[in-house]
Amino acid sequence: MSRSVLVTGGARGIGRAIAEDLAGHGHRVAVTCRQGTPPAGVHGVTCDVTDPAAVEQALREVAAIHGEVEVLVANAGITRDALLLATPDRDVDEVLDTDLRAVIRMAKLAARAMLGARWGRLVLISSAVAFTGSPGQAAYSAAKAGLVGLARSLAWELGPRGITVNVVAPGLIDTDMTRGLRPARREEYLAATPLRRAGRPEEVAAAVRFLVGDDASFITGAVLPVGGGLGMGV
Repeated sequence: MSRSVLVTGGARGIGRAIAEDLAGHGHRVAVTCRQGTPPAGVHGVTCDVTDPAAVEQALREVAAIHGEVEVLVANAGITRDALLLATPDRDVDEVLDTDLRAVIRMAKLAARAMLGARWGRLVLISSAVAFTGSPGQAAYSAAKAGLVGLARSLAWELGPRGITVNVVAPGLIDTDMTRGLRPARREEYLAATPLRRAGRPEEVAAAVRFLVGDDASFITGAVLPVGGGLGMGV
């Protein structure tokens, strides 16, 4: 069945791969983006996810074109990497605003229509570093770990209305963001990854597709790692 899907941060990287995958499987997909262009056949909405008014407008725009959002994939995120003692408060706030607070706001607004329909899918894109920690990524790791608590709380709140809430936790994925890693840091991640390679955005997209599909209708509050074993068992 074709569903109305909104992917935040869908112009590049993992978000773009998710949008392309879901659109290729017949869903009506829209993406939010602050810059860049959406994938072919996908509706793009210019939106700063940290701006409450912009988020409300984006949801109205998607509803007018594709119908009320039935599947939300909260993918938009940023990093401001530096050791915490050297990180300005404004950088911490930017990461928390984008990677956690904006997800809370988006989930809250999108869930309203799902409650009425008694069906919905929320998939929050976290990270393996939510569980392993990472030097220089204290705020990012904290925000991504916060998504797990958010998902599991919402799973309780929304489950009686047929809405599932799950988390996908990618490891080292080959995107523009990770290509900027220092070579030594990249090697550290690979050494901690049993499969000894970076993942592809399409591999994350496949996991998201599973969670929004009917075969995952009895899965909620789960964390699905897509990291080649990075951080397993923690």
